[in-house]
Amino acid sequence: MVVVRKFRVLIVDDSELMRQLLTQILRSHDELEVVGAAEDPYQAREKVKQLNPDVLTLDIEMPKMNGIAFLRNLMRLRPMPVVMISTLTEKGAPASLTALELGALDYIAKPATTELAKLTQFGQEVCQKVVHAAKSKETMLRLIASNKQQATAPKQSNQTSYLFKPGYIIAIGASTGGTEAIKRVVCDLPANMPPIVITQHMPAMFATSFAHRLDAMSHMKVYEAKDQQKITSGCIYLAPGDKHMLVEKRAGDYYCCLDDSEPVNRHKPSVEVLFNSIAQLGSKKALGVMLTGMGADGAQAMLNMRMAGQMTLAQDEKTSVVWGMPGAAYKVGATDNLLPLQKIGPALIKLLSRPVAK
Repeated sequence: MVVVRKFRVLIVDDSELMRQLLTQILRSHDELEVVGAAEDPYQAREKVKQLNPDVLTLDIEMPKMNGIAFLRNLMRLRPMPVVMISTLTEKGAPASLTALELGALDYIAKPATTELAKLTQFGQEVCQKVVHAAKSKETMLRLIASNKQQATAPKQSNQTSYLFKPGYIIAIGASTGGTEAIKRVVCDLPANMPPIVITQHMPAMFATSFAHRLDAMSHMKVYEAKDQQKITSGCIYLAPGDKHMLVEKRAGDYYCCLDDSEPVNRHKPSVEVLFNSIAQLGSKKALGVMLTGMGADGAQAMLNMRMAGQMTLAQDEKTSVVWGMPGAAYKVGATDNLLPLQKIGPALIKLLSRPVAK
């Protein structure tokens, strides 16, 4: 009989109750083995050395040293897959986004209730994301090395002037690993780029903070989308974390429309909803981009975009944290264009513009 090696998990959380709950949840999965638990980062540091885990779950607010400081040291000295599991608060959203910037692969909100259905959903999410994180180790290490090279390279501002084809709109969908991928793409784009609408799977409290961060580093203006907001060139519109975003066209102009209906593909906002609204615009002047993410949300809708004559492209497997959503889009025939992350921004410029003659 072939014995399959389980992924070794170390739990880091100052709450004894949460350590017990996570241990029970993770031990229920046949691909996971809990090798230890630590109540603070100093204990965690020693147990990482002793137990050699494949993946960590990490809280943010802890005594002696917070999770962000520990994560920063961990990724510098001994990088490994980390899933943040912390209480979801508006105040804590920037810290959670910082964790993703430092190399954490995903974030899970601790349950705010003891309701059985919510705890069951939490348990399923924990197991799914921890397994995916463990399986993404090689990709994660490669991306960290790539990010270090980019950090040491001189920053170049994209101030090249382009004349863009009129009437185009770009739609981007992403999930796991998407916040960093989106930043990489939009920072390559000039200030007069055609408008971009983005659905990134994230909690409601994250969207505002992420929009502010993106706005601070992008040449384009970034907004958290509002209902009936007019879409204009040079601007990016990010779906709120608790509503679907659609695009409508009226009298030649595009508008953001927010929808509070049920989740689609278990997500709200859903990439499927955004991409389907683009496919139904009745225009070929649209371009869909699928970035890294778990699952298959948006794959069928991207196929609908392609069938409507719109351009589509997706991130390749090598540069994706999780090649779920882009892989699903490719497999259903929604796109033949697979590009490494660093080439997606330049490809958008090339597809929609020509340089202005000097």
